[in-house]
Amino acid sequence: LARGRVSEFWAQRLRRGGRRPRASGGMRALCNNNVRLTARAARPVRLVTTCKESRIGKRPVQVGKSEVKLEGQVLTVKGPLGTLTREFPPEIALSMSDDKAEVKFTKAEDSKKAKQLHGLCRTLGQNMVTGVLEGWEKKLSLIGVGYRAAMKGSKQIELQLGYIHPVVLDLPEGVKAEVDKSQTAITITGYDKEVVGNFAAVVRSKRPPEVYKGKGIRYADEYVRMKEGKAGKK
Repeated sequence: LARGRVSEFWAQRLRRGGRRPRASGGMRALCNNNVRLTARAARPVRLVTTCKESRIGKRPVQVGKSEVKLEGQVLTVKGPLGTLTREFPPEIALSMSDDKAEVKFTKAEDSKKAKQLHGLCRTLGQNMVTGVLEGWEKKLSLIGVGYRAAMKGSKQIELQLGYIHPVVLDLPEGVKAEVDKSQTAITITGYDKEVVGNFAAVVRSKRPPEVYKGKGIRYADEYVRMKEGKAGKK
C-alpha cells in the first residue's frame, strides 16, 4: 500500500510537469517499507552517563616503605631496588598528605586533556612505587630446534635463533636477565616497568613467533594463533 501511495503521488506530479528525482537508498526504503521509519521513530533514546572524574585517578598512591620526594611536577621515588624520577604534565597537580604516606593526583584544570591524563598519571606514579619496592618481570620462551639463550657475562645475553651468527644484546641499566638450565626460558627483571617491557619486546623482535609451526620467541603467557598449512594434492 505504501508503494502504491508513493507511485500515485509521483504520477500526479508528472502530470503537472514536475520531475521525479532519482530514487536513493533512503527513498527506496521509504517506498518499500513505511513501517520501518515508524519503528525507528519509536526506538527509545539511549541514556549515556558521563564520568566527571577518573575512578583510577582519584585513588591516592600508597607510598609504603619507599621514600618519596616531590618538587613541583617532578616526583622522585627511592626504594631498595632503585630510584625513579618522572616529570608530570602541568595539567595534573601532585600533592602529598601530611604524614607523607600518600601521593594524590588531581586535575589542575577542567579540560579534555586533563581528563585524559588523570588516570594515566596516577598509574605511572603507582608503577614507580611498585617498581622500587617489588620490581617488574617479563618471561620469554624460545621454541624451535636449536633455539637457545645464554648469559654472556652479567651485562649481555646471547641468543641462538637459527641465523648464521649469534644475536648478542646488551642489558639496559637496572635490568637483569636469567636463563634457566634448559636455555629456552628467559626471565627479565628490573625496577622500571617501561625499560623492562621495552627490552623484552626487543628480544622478542629478534625472532617473532611464526604462525605455522610456532617457532620463535614469545612471552610465557602469549597465545599464538596457528594457521593450517597448504594441503597436498589428493
